[in-house]
Amino acid sequence: MTKEQDNKGQKIISGAIEVFMRYGIKSVNMDDIARHLGVSKKTLYKYVSDKNDLVTRAFDLHCELEDAQISEIHALGLNAIDEMFEVQRMVITMVKDLHPSVLYDMQKYHPEQMKRMEESRDQTITETLVRNMEKGMTEGLYRNDLNPDVVAALYVAGIESFFRKVAFEETDYSFQDLYLELFRLHIRGIASEKGIRYLVEKVRQEQTPTTK
Repeated sequence: MTKEQDNKGQKIISGAIEVFMRYGIKSVNMDDIARHLGVSKKTLYKYVSDKNDLVTRAFDLHCELEDAQISEIHALGLNAIDEMFEVQRMVITMVKDLHPSVLYDMQKYHPEQMKRMEESRDQTITETLVRNMEKGMTEGLYRNDLNPDVVAALYVAGIESFFRKVAFEETDYSFQDLYLELFRLHIRGIASEKGIRYLVEKVRQEQTPTTK
């Protein structure tokens, strides 16, 4: 496969992620996907063998893109609290247009891929949180008596519970609402007195409308 073909294949897989996130998985067939991507179904089948293959490759790429975004945020060299705010913005951007059936469809029709995606997500969250807490403790923004591994495990358990509640139970809350509250509780719970002062000021600044 040439570099140009590889790039086109990557573009198709990336585009499929957006289609699945916006419309769900079961509700779209290969004709729908080809139409949304602006390619023929024949072209689509040059890069994937069937819809299951497309789902697998799309969500593998989705996990890779998440990891890459986390790495980019870490590379900014922000303090621990600012770094977590950037991660929060990234997550909210990803889930704000998430079709409510996506997680249900993954669990019911693509359970192996769902398991792999959950394992990848949990590992990324755990590594990100532990590294962030170690940084925050060094900076004095987080309590110095934290057990990062335990805190990360509790956070991951909360995320898993929220995902399942939104996907499989009737709830008046969106994942975005639940995640924001978990994020706020997490930062408040691990911040030192210095961190709380910084957090309060940061929230105040972010809530203050900018003027030109």
